[in-house]
Amino acid sequence: MDASRVPRFVGPATFARLPRVDEVTRADVAVVGVPFDTGVSYRPGARFGPAHVREASRLLRPYNPAVDISPFAAMQVADAGDIACNPFDIEEAVGTIERGARDLIGTGTRLLTIGGDHTIALPLLRAVAGRHGPVAVVHFDAHLDTWDTYFGTAYTHGTPFRRAWEEGLIDGEASMHVGLRGPLYSPQDLVDDRGFGFAAVSCPEIEADGITGVIERVRARVGDRPVYVSVDIDVLDPAHAPGTGTPEAGGLTSRELLTVLRVFGELNLVSADVVEVSPAYDHAQLTGIAAAHVGYELLSAMAPRAS
Repeated sequence: MDASRVPRFVGPATFARLPRVDEVTRADVAVVGVPFDTGVSYRPGARFGPAHVREASRLLRPYNPAVDISPFAAMQVADAGDIACNPFDIEEAVGTIERGARDLIGTGTRLLTIGGDHTIALPLLRAVAGRHGPVAVVHFDAHLDTWDTYFGTAYTHGTPFRRAWEEGLIDGEASMHVGLRGPLYSPQDLVDDRGFGFAAVSCPEIEADGITGVIERVRARVGDRPVYVSVDIDVLDPAHAPGTGTPEAGGLTSRELLTVLRVFGELNLVSADVVEVSPAYDHAQLTGIAAAHVGYELLSAMAPRAS
């Protein structure tokens, strides 16, 4: 809808006020919510993230001057609503999310998924790898998310990329973490993570090398492989994204993250997610607005460029 004719604060709260998927004949990209947070280890509430991010996305406009593209004119993007899953049974929920994602991807649609906690990355990667084979994963996060179990549970928001590696969903020669920081359980965490094929760019390295250096490392690592981008909003410093479940001091600014995401317009971005927005801890929609802009940059990166 044109915000110069229809006020942003009215009408259905689809992402960026886009049409619903049942209102279009096809969708090149579907925005889908997964309101699930049973896998969290600290502060809950990310199940309300999809609604919060959609509400914040009302401010988005159709033209992205940073990359000179109008993503919603260059391709058909539609809001596919939410995948409803069991909040009491993690394994059942993981299966439900995978089936819902496969149904959407099976038609050739790419996904921008709004979480929910990071547990959902595993079923999403199962669906994406089912179509593309093992994919490069560029994971923006304060945390590794390659731990083995929490309280003996294999499926949590701290384990999805270990499970994905075990299942052969990840291209171990092209995947990486960006934005790592904060304490770990032991040095073995980093040893294990390297064994799963992840390169890593920590926040101290970003401080030393600058954003241009990060972009070059992403470009060199991924190459022309199909790439899946997973953005945990806690990659941002809590000053920019307080509304999340496991905040860590010393993170990226919103501007830095958005700048790095623009490199994916040059790469083969097949789908993406933005997760861990927990509205109860947000202030003045800071986190929701940041996540909405992350989604907008990812959609802009998926849009075809003029040759």
